[in-house]
This record gives sequence, structure tokens and C-alpha cells, in this order.
Amino acid sequence: MKSQNPKPIGIIGGGLGGLAAACTLATRGYQVVVFEANPWLGGKAAELNEQGFRFDMGPTILTLPSVLRRIFDESGRRLGDYLEMVRLEPQWRSFFEDGSTLDLVSDERVMAQNLDRFAPGGRVSAGYRKFQGLAQRLNDISQRFFFYKSIGGLRDMFDVKNAFSLETLRDVLALRMGRSVASTIRAKVPDERVAQMLDHYTQYVGSSPLNSPAVLCGIGHMQSDEGVWYPLGGTRAVPMALTKLAQELGVQFRLNTPISRIVVEGNGVAGVETASGERIALAAVVSNMDAVRTHRELIGGAIGRRFAARRNYEPACSGVVLYLGLKQRYEHLAHHNFVFSRDHEEEFDAIYRQGEPALDPTAYLCAPSQTESVVAPAGGEALYVLVHTPYLRAHHDWTKMLPTYRRTILEKLKRTAGLEDIERRIVFERTLTPQDIHDRYRVLNGAIYGLSSHGKFLGAFKPGNRSREVRGLYLAGGAAHPGPGMPMVMMSGWIAGDTLHQDGVVQTQSAPRFERPQSDLVAA
Repeated sequence: MKSQNPKPIGIIGGGLGGLAAACTLATRGYQVVVFEANPWLGGKAAELNEQGFRFDMGPTILTLPSVLRRIFDESGRRLGDYLEMVRLEPQWRSFFEDGSTLDLVSDERVMAQNLDRFAPGGRVSAGYRKFQGLAQRLNDISQRFFFYKSIGGLRDMFDVKNAFSLETLRDVLALRMGRSVASTIRAKVPDERVAQMLDHYTQYVGSSPLNSPAVLCGIGHMQSDEGVWYPLGGTRAVPMALTKLAQELGVQFRLNTPISRIVVEGNGVAGVETASGERIALAAVVSNMDAVRTHRELIGGAIGRRFAARRNYEPACSGVVLYLGLKQRYEHLAHHNFVFSRDHEEEFDAIYRQGEPALDPTAYLCAPSQTESVVAPAGGEALYVLVHTPYLRAHHDWTKMLPTYRRTILEKLKRTAGLEDIERRIVFERTLTPQDIHDRYRVLNGAIYGLSSHGKFLGAFKPGNRSREVRGLYLAGGAAHPGPGMPMVMMSGWIAGDTLHQDGVVQTQSAPRFERPQSDLVAA
């Protein structure tokens, strides 16, 4: 029997992870208050709306809609009543330096046929099928051992009773620990262009495929299985749907309320203190702020040092975003596009080892008017261009670096993606640099994707959703398990809320007993 305590649960940050945690906890009867430093909710899933152009400022690709659907199902609501989504095919279009193009589609049979035309002979399509088979196995293991539970390391994945069973041993071996994403792909796919396309599943987590563990190849099956989706209204529609649900469930929101300190008493959370000096008593806290900065800046002292000593977490990459309002759209672009670098090793060496922008970068382009014409004036395009860069270093001054790098990006688009006259089509432009990202979202060194997934053995592991340092502190967001990307961030919020509930930390006086649906028990 949980103890009765009227103090609410506090959530620091109203990004996707914080909103998911708020809805999960409110569904289970908890009093919840969300503290958001900005005047908007949704974190990076924000919107830029000017001169008739509407841009998603942050994430633009939505996969694994089952994560979002779970949150609504648990509350007894139907996701479709809050959000309309369109499944995209092709999932993205790839442009290569040699002038060739290739569409990624979800149907494995159709994709194999496309590959036989792209790289005749059958070896590439056969290799792709083998890769997809491995991705399915890795995804299956992730679903059973990695997802929907608080994981901070390998020992958390397996039940002690089954740790030495033959089946578990097979699963551990299938994880291919010690192998990278890039080497695993190239062992199966002999065409470098196709391998480069598959490498970029790891760009969802902002890390180099050369240094990321092979288990992340499972993303390939997740995407082909559940598809790539576009929410009408843009990805901004996702936090709006979650906010509406949270309000219906009684969640309280306090905007423009930055938190300066998590109050810890006797190694347990007692509350928070706002930047204005207000102290608020809380029964527990879910921090949707970056996990490293949460411990370093909001707690500090011996506890902060202990967290830092557990593991030297490295920020994931950052990026430069160009928001380009075009008076005329490019008909040859798909909704999602990748314009690949000429040499992936050179590119990743610059970004991840040297800590400098790549001379010939890969660019991601989102052209949403192909799906929703209202994002731009008639015939125009709200073109979103993202190029990954290193996280901020001390010598980086993006006020000086941006003009030169903007030219580098545009020249890449002209040469490789057929956008030769792009500068003549631009009628509106805004930018976001690593420094802007750092200042706007309070992330670690401007990292878009939280913490990197580098390390062939432990790279997939982020800080667990249950803090090891402070009782009553839970972590959500891209810098907590299971990591970055829209579905994983929302999953992190669900896990944080579910773990808090299962721990029996607190239950409000009005909280009913929550029973998971039977289907949920099977999935978890």
C-alpha cells in the first residue's frame, strides 16, 4: 500500500519527454505540475511561422507511432481524436555525389527490387535483406530487454534468474558487442552508397556509425515496420496533442518558470527552487532537462560529482539549421531527403574526432509542402536544411563561422541535390547554430541529441530513468534512457512515470489504483 501524500510530482521541462511523463503520471492519478523555463511547451518541437512560411524548428521525422499511441491508450483516449498523421512513402530520398538517387521504402520486397535496378547483380539486394533480418532480430531483443524499463547499463537488461540461460546467451551474442554499425552494415552490403544510406539510421541519435554499437542497426527494422509519419500541422502538433491530453487529465503548467535547484534532503528529493527564489515542496521530480546538466547544475556538490564519476558522458553532435522560405518548390524532392557526403569517413572524422565542421557534409532536407501545401505560399516551400556539426568547443564562434558554412551547405545542395538556383528562390531565411541550440534549449554543449552513442560495447546505454544518486529523482529526455529521437524521448517520459509509480514513491490522496492493460503487460 503506497503512503498517502498530497505533495505533487514536479516535472522540470515541458519538452516531449516531460509531457509524456506528465500524461503517464496524471493517468495514474497523480497530481502533476510541469515547470517550463520558456513561454512555450514542447521543447525542441517548436515552430517558426513568418511571412506565410511554417517551419518545424526541431525534429521533423516521426517514427514508432506505437509509443505515442500507448500514452493515449492508457488514458482511455484515442490518438486519432487528437492528432492526424500521414504515412510517408518513400521514407526518404537519397542523393549521392556521383549524381545517383535512391528512394528508401518500407516494403522489403519493393526495396530489394529498387536496389536491383540501382546496383544490378543481386548482391546488394541480398545483402540488404540480410541486414533487415539482423535488424529485426536486434529490434526483437531491444523490445524484450531494453525498451519500456529503466536501463542504465548491461546488468539492468537481464533478469538475474535468466541471466545464464541458453536463450539469454544467444541474445547477448546477437547484440554483436564490439562491432560498430558501419562495420556490420558493410559486412552485408557491398555498395558504398547503399551502406552510407543505412549508416544514417544512427543519425537519429547524433552519433558516428563508425563508433556506435551494432545493436543500433535495429532502428532499420523499427522504421520499416512502423513506418515514417508526418503529423498534419507539423511535428509541433505532437506536443500540442500531449498538452491537450495533459490538461484534460488535470496537469498544472507553469511557463516562464526556470528551476535553479533541486532541493535534496537526506539523499531524497524534497522539492525545487525557482530562479525567482520560490521553494516548492514536491514528492518526487522528473527532470526532462539534460541528465548531465541536471546533476551538475541543479544538484551539484558531492552528488553531482558522484554522477560525473560514474561515466564520462560525451555530448552528441550539434548542427546548423537553415530555414529557407522558397518562392518556388523543387518538384524532384521527396518530403524527407538526405544529400550524402562524398566520403563518410572524412566527414565523421571531422565532426566526431577533430571537432570541426565537415568540409563536405551530409545535409538533411525536409520539404513538407509535398505533403501539406499550407506550410508555404502557393507553389512555394518551407525548406528545412540540417547539417550535423560538432558539439560546441571553446574556440567555436558561430557568429563568425556561420556565413562561410552557409555557403558550404548551399554549394553542396547545388552540386549534389540539383538545387542549382536555390539562392534565387530564397525569399525568407532564418538560421539556428550550435550556440543558439545551447542557449535556447539548455542542452549540453549545444548537442541536439543529448549524449552520444559512441562505444561499441556500452554506447547504447544512457543514464537510467531512475537516478542512482538521489531517491525520488527520475530522468527523461534525449540524455536519458533510451536516448534521443521523438519516439525514444517520449518513451523515456513514459518509463520515468511508470518507474516512479512502480517504485511506490508517492501517491496522492485521490489517486486510484492503476492497472496496466493486458496487451501492455505483454509488450513490456
